[in-house]
Amino acid sequence: MSANFPLICPHCGARNRVAADRPAAAARCGGCKAALFTGHPLAVEEAQLRRHIETDGVPLLVDVWAEWCGPCRAMAPAFARAAPELEPDFRLLKLDADRAPGFLAEFAIRSIPTLLLFSRGRLVDRSSGAMAEGAILAWARRSRAAA
Repeated sequence: MSANFPLICPHCGARNRVAADRPAAAARCGGCKAALFTGHPLAVEEAQLRRHIETDGVPLLVDVWAEWCGPCRAMAPAFARAAPELEPDFRLLKLDADRAPGFLAEFAIRSIPTLLLFSRGRLVDRSSGAMAEGAILAWARRSRAAA
């Protein structure tokens, strides 16, 4: 990473600059003073997700899911447990497929759950189907290294 990297606050939406030479896990928003990394996946709407993709200086791991989807519900706890393991090297986001049809069409998402990995504003990898926590961690790290 460069000397500083941008990051959207998960609480107030403010754009922040995080110093790469300081512990990112302890970074706080310049506006609302809340922690920039929460150790939990963040539920986002489509517009918020697009802003994170365009702005965030860390890779984004996005779980595209739906409340009615059994495999999505089965994977949710594993994705949540992966968050504190992957942050602050990644930002974990959850997008409700039913609320983002345009995004699903744009990225040709035909099954859920689907994990998407974005880095520097572009999609670098994807995987469909439920995964256990260990598989999520391994896939995210492997995909990031290959990007």
